[in-house]
Amino acid sequence: MKIILLGTAAGGGLPQWNCNCANCRETRHGSSRLVRRTQSSVAISADGRRWFLLNASPDLRGQMENFPPLHPPKNARRSTPIEGVLLTNADLDHTLGLFLLREGKKLHVHATPSVRRTLTKNISIDGVLGSFCGVRWIVPSRRLVPLRCRDGSPSGLRYQAIELKGKPPCFARRDRGSKSGHCVGYRIIDEKTRGSLMFFPDVGAIDGRIANLLGGCDVLLFDGTFWSENEMQKAGVGGVPAGKMGHVPISGPGGSLKQLAELTSVRHRIYFHINNTNPILRKGSPQHAAVRAAGIQVGHDGMKIVI
Repeated sequence: MKIILLGTAAGGGLPQWNCNCANCRETRHGSSRLVRRTQSSVAISADGRRWFLLNASPDLRGQMENFPPLHPPKNARRSTPIEGVLLTNADLDHTLGLFLLREGKKLHVHATPSVRRTLTKNISIDGVLGSFCGVRWIVPSRRLVPLRCRDGSPSGLRYQAIELKGKPPCFARRDRGSKSGHCVGYRIIDEKTRGSLMFFPDVGAIDGRIANLLGGCDVLLFDGTFWSENEMQKAGVGGVPAGKMGHVPISGPGGSLKQLAELTSVRHRIYFHINNTNPILRKGSPQHAAVRAAGIQVGHDGMKIVI
């Protein structure tokens, strides 16, 4: 399985358009300790020809241009190697990229019924895309099943959705729908090599069930949104704690760093979906050093892994 981190930032990217926090300011000024990052999205493939997207970032067009395997095939006037999109939730920074794919063939979108309902009711995704390419919605299985290409052929990958605690996005908090299915992660396995990926960009807490799952993979892409619970407040750019935003912080007694540091059997432990305020983005910072000392990588745009 080929895994490409197209974007590694949380919503807004780095620098964020309206943010003048230390990280955004230094990134604009060309600091060697920080690199520009687009909003998170990942591409996966078993054969290097047929690709699936894990979330569809608002920065998707540029991300695809920067990765030639996602360009149209040379023998076609208009086509795409993208076979489908797997959504973890209905957040705008995970879904707005779907609108950028409207000029192609019918989109195959894997999403829970709750996520589909949120997107259809609140941002009219079915109506808008129905006027262009249309959408085939696929409910992801809770057990490992083949991930199929748009023509029904096997992709060489198997996948399953893993339920996570989560709420509807802020634009849909008044919805009276299901209380479950608003957030999932994915386990993806290469049928030939048996290499496995766990994709968890939005983890509100690491309970026993999630902790038991994390060690059973070769690559773990994990929620690195915030370093600390009150990071936004400390940076002077917001007042909502990390937990209330649906993200377990990296540091602290209940943080993810301690748990991930113990997963020494996992070959690649990578933080991604990193907020622009997070000090792990700054090379040479104590927080960046702590992550590296634990054997964990700070993901970057364009990062490639093969398992």
